[in-house]
Amino acid sequence: MNRQEAIKKLYFECKYNQKEIAETLEISNKYVSKVLLEDSRYKEEKEKRKLLSQNRHRQKTIDYIKNKRKLNMNTEYEKLKQMHIQASRELSGGKNISNRAFRNWNSSIYKYNDKTKSYYLKKGIVTGFDVPKKINWKSY
Repeated sequence: MNRQEAIKKLYFECKYNQKEIAETLEISNKYVSKVLLEDSRYKEEKEKRKLLSQNRHRQKTIDYIKNKRKLNMNTEYEKLKQMHIQASRELSGGKNISNRAFRNWNSSIYKYNDKTKSYYLKKGIVTGFDVPKKINWKSY
């Protein structure tokens, strides 16, 4: 088998590229290119390889973008989670509120008594045991 046939066999059947053929047969890239350009199948094969390369490149780009998004989402989620934990720490202060603050938030259930200068729970209001029945206002 002469060199030209070997070049064509490696390119069309074994799917080597020109550089690999030149290194394998220890000849120049220019000679490999010259031999392949003379063959009628070369343009068709080159187009096939070009399309394969484009598709492979597109797929790698898509995979890269997906991985990048996944990494960003993970870090963003971790940041959000950390912010939530911090906000929970800040907002979870004491659970007891003063009687005055409770009265200000629930002013409609209390009635003011001028004689004692205090607020009393209106009659007919049903509440739990921890709701103050009388709030002395003059001591504040």
